[in-house]
Amino acid sequence: MSTKREFDVIIWGASGFTGRLVAEYYLNTYGLDGELKWAMAGRNQTKLEEVRKGLGNDNIPLILADSHDTASLNELAKRTKVVCTTVGPYAKYGNELVAACVENGTDYCDLAGETQWIRRMIDKHHKAAKEAGCRIVHCCGFDSIPSDMGVYFLQREAKHHYGEYCYHIKMRLKAAKGAMSGGTFASMNNVMLEASKDPEVKKVIFNPYGLNPQGEMSGPDKPDMQSVKYDSDLKAWIMPFIMAAINTRVVRRSHALKSYPYGKDFLYDEAMMSGKGFTGRAKGYAGLLTLGLMMAGKPGSWYKNTINRFFPEPGEGPNKAEREAGFFTFSVIGRMNDRTLVAKVTGDRDPGYGSTSKMLGESAACLALDKKHLPKMCGVLTPSTAMGDALLHRLEEKAGLGFSIEP
Repeated sequence: MSTKREFDVIIWGASGFTGRLVAEYYLNTYGLDGELKWAMAGRNQTKLEEVRKGLGNDNIPLILADSHDTASLNELAKRTKVVCTTVGPYAKYGNELVAACVENGTDYCDLAGETQWIRRMIDKHHKAAKEAGCRIVHCCGFDSIPSDMGVYFLQREAKHHYGEYCYHIKMRLKAAKGAMSGGTFASMNNVMLEASKDPEVKKVIFNPYGLNPQGEMSGPDKPDMQSVKYDSDLKAWIMPFIMAAINTRVVRRSHALKSYPYGKDFLYDEAMMSGKGFTGRAKGYAGLLTLGLMMAGKPGSWYKNTINRFFPEPGEGPNKAEREAGFFTFSVIGRMNDRTLVAKVTGDRDPGYGSTSKMLGESAACLALDKKHLPKMCGVLTPSTAMGDALLHRLEEKAGLGFSIEP
């Protein structure tokens, strides 16, 4: 990729809710004439101008393109080092954009959590992206940066302090405040719709190793947890975590891309803490029931349409006060031969919007500005394999995330 490009980052989908948040974050953090040269892009000039007016800076560059217009996307990709996209569901609106980035050797990051679509991008573009020297990085928001970078951090500390890696890691969401994003819910609905029509899609999304390289899509991990259980490490009850379906696959792909440094028998799972004692167990079963009701029903049915009314539409989201009141805390528990090592991963905004927009923004900035410090790996990657320590530093310094070892 040529380093002489007009922009460092173009935010694709800047007129959407999360895209506006990324643009606002960039303006407040980097300004327009600082180290990061960025622009907003979308298909509607009027909407982009409205966002620019709302941000209070008429000098923000605007670029027009269309998700299904290859020529316009190629022109967009040629002008920037990185495309940062918030336009989902990605299975509907992301195909041509990824292809344009690979064609032009442009780095790319998104908020995709759609396992079946990421699988297609791996199969279609991984080899070409490696040859082009670019990084296509999916899952750069709440799914799956806390998980992927949390495991990366814990294993780095384990190796540094004790000379060995953890052979089993459990990720537990201990606390969080904030609603699921409308985009995430729309993407989940699209995944379920595709799975209902195509048995091959269902096979991919239910395979714990569904994002691993071809020929390596099996291992010792079992399917995602589907019941309420007692966790002896937390001394609390745990229940299924809805984001585990994508997070666990990303962590396992990271391990595979690094040629299995933790061993072929490495185990990883995720769950959500529901609480202690009888109350915690009851909350777990109530949460399991809610999750079941949310996932039940055929796409397009009266039941499904009714359930959908209780969730935000794409482009909707919480106000600033609600985002700033949000947070999340994960516990990352690693087993070693003679000890247990525990890390904590925290975020200072609501997971779905406030923290996610900062994580995505810093992922794009990392790809654009930290090239010399990135791992020497290209292709369809994960956050940790694409950016490693450079991203970890940015997340802590700028994005409000915390990574620490528990005493």
